Amino acid sequence: MAEPGSDAWLASVTETILEPERRIIDPHHHLWATATGMWGQYELDNLRADTGSGHNIEKTVFIECRSGYREDGPEHLRPIGETEYVAGVAAESARRDDTATIAAIVGHANLTLGDGLEDVIAAHEAAGSGLFRGIRHAGPFDTTGTLMNPGRNTESPYLNPDFAKGVQTLGRLGYTYDTWHFHHQNRDYLALARACPDTIMVLDHFGTPLGVGPYAGRQDEIFEQWKADIAAIAECPNVVAKLGGMAMPDNGFGWHQDAAPPSSDTFVEAQRRYFMHTIECFGPDRCMFESNYPVDRLSVSYHVLWNAFKKLVADFSDDDKDAMFYGTAARVYRI
Repeated sequence: MAEPGSDAWLASVTETILEPERRIIDPHHHLWATATGMWGQYELDNLRADTGSGHNIEKTVFIECRSGYREDGPEHLRPIGETEYVAGVAAESARRDDTATIAAIVGHANLTLGDGLEDVIAAHEAAGSGLFRGIRHAGPFDTTGTLMNPGRNTESPYLNPDFAKGVQTLGRLGYTYDTWHFHHQNRDYLALARACPDTIMVLDHFGTPLGVGPYAGRQDEIFEQWKADIAAIAECPNVVAKLGGMAMPDNGFGWHQDAAPPSSDTFVEAQRRYFMHTIECFGPDRCMFESNYPVDRLSVSYHVLWNAFKKLVADFSDDDKDAMFYGTAARVYRI
C-alpha cells in the first residue's frame, strides 16, 4: 500500500471536478519550509499543485502553524518570523498568475501579553505587506495522552481573563481571532465568545469532535453534546464557522489507515450531519468551507475534498453557495 498522504496514495482515487467554474477562497491552509511531524514539508509548489488540481481556487488564507519563527530575539516577537516568511511566499504566489494567490495571513501572538500585545500586532502588520488580518492563539487541551495532534497548551486559555482581554484588543484594533480546540472545550469557547462580542471570532474545524482513544466508539454520544454546543455558539453573532478540518486522524474516521483515500461520496456519507447542522445554525453568510491542508491531506485528496463540499450543498441556492465558497471568507478576512 502506498503511504497515506503520499501523492501515489491520493492519486489512487480521482474524480471529475464538479462545478469547475465556481469561484473559491480556501480560507485555511498552512506552509512548512521544513518537514514537520506527520505532514512533512509543504511549500508554495505543494500548495500550487493542490489548489491547481481542478477547482477554481482563486485565493487562499494562510493560518499560523509555528512555521518560520525567528530563532532569537524576544520570545513574544518570534512569531513575526512566520508572517515575514509567508509574506514572501505570498508575493511569489502573486507573481505566478496561473493559480491561487495567498491573499491574507493569520499569525500568532500570545493573547495574554496585556499592554505588550499591541506591539506584537503592529510588528505583524509591518511584516505582512498588507496581508495581515488576525491572530490565532489556539487552545486545544486534552489530558488523555492518546491524540496524534494533542495540542499546545498546558491548559485551555479561554477562561483566563487576560486572554479575553487580548481577544477584545483584536476586535478593538479591527483584527479577527481564529482558534482551534477539541469538542469538550466548546462550552469554554462559548463563554469567551460572549465575553468578546465586538471581535470577529472564527471557529476552526467544527470544534474538533474527537473519535480516538477514550473517545473511540462514542461518535453518536459526542455528536449530541456537540450539536447542542454548536447551536449555542451560533447564537453569538460575532462567531463565524469554518466548514472542514474533520479529516484529521484524531477525528476517528480512520481514512489514513485505508488502502486508498475516500471518495467524495464516502466523505459526504460520513460527515454530512456535522456540516448540515452547522450551516443550519450559523447560516451560509457565517460559514466558509476550508481545506485545512496539508493536515487533512493525510486522509483525502484536495480535489476530492472540494467535490465533497460541493455535493454537500448541491441543493442550496447559488447565492448561498457563493457565500460559503467565497463571500464569507472575503468579508471576514477583508480580501
